[in-house]
Amino acid sequence: MGWITRRFLAPAAAAGAAVSITGTAQAQGADARAALAASSVIEEIKRRNTLRVGMSTFVPWAFRNRAGELIGYEIDVATRLAQDMGVRPEFVPTAWDGIVPALLAGRFDMIIGGMTVTAARNLSANFTNSYSASGVDLAASKRLAEGMVTMEAWNRPNVTISGRRGTSALAAAQRLFPRATFRQFDDDAQSILEVVNGRAHGMVGSMPRPRFAVLENEAALFSPFPQPLARQIDSMAVRKGDPDALNFLNNWIASRQLDGFLEERQAYWFQNREWRDQVPG
Repeated sequence: MGWITRRFLAPAAAAGAAVSITGTAQAQGADARAALAASSVIEEIKRRNTLRVGMSTFVPWAFRNRAGELIGYEIDVATRLAQDMGVRPEFVPTAWDGIVPALLAGRFDMIIGGMTVTAARNLSANFTNSYSASGVDLAASKRLAEGMVTMEAWNRPNVTISGRRGTSALAAAQRLFPRATFRQFDDDAQSILEVVNGRAHGMVGSMPRPRFAVLENEAALFSPFPQPLARQIDSMAVRKGDPDALNFLNNWIASRQLDGFLEERQAYWFQNREWRDQVPG
């Protein structure tokens, strides 16, 4: 073979090899994408025909009515999501301070439970776009906290604030009032009772729970601040490494925001108390 032949055939061979490598890389990439899609929790939900939802009971997000049925804003959201997916909803009540570890352990497919996005939580799980917004508020004791209407008044060692263990509302209050004394309980009802019985100056929680507590106990409680202590956004949580789940859920949230479903459900559960007679006494 002459040098002229080698001169023209060598680049052609190199080009062919490059095309072959590129084709192999594209095929491998396609295989990886297919494997990633197949491993998504969305595919698992479709195969199982059941959407398993991790949640914790607290009024009015999710609680049992007088008949023992789960109702609330998050129950409505998860039920509509399952309906739109063509599957059955299955609710898995879980202690709030252990709900993220339970998600990572695979006890359920996602958390739909009024979970506020925080940096610490985001290190362990992925979050969707926000589907609701709330704030942190206080319900105060008329006997112990009369006249305590400034932030400085609450940031003292002799001030006791109760709250639900593991919540972002409690964490926000601890940041805002670092000198105060905090008592933590497993649910909002215990936190409220602590204030009603005069064992704490105030109870911190996500809106609208503290305001509802004031309405339910007008003789004992009042709202010391006209505005929320802090703002927060709530999102659904899924395990990391599942872009298909995030894509589907974000698009579902956008659709339900556009058609007014989420706004209407938020107004029903957070802005009025038509449902109050369904709460067990």
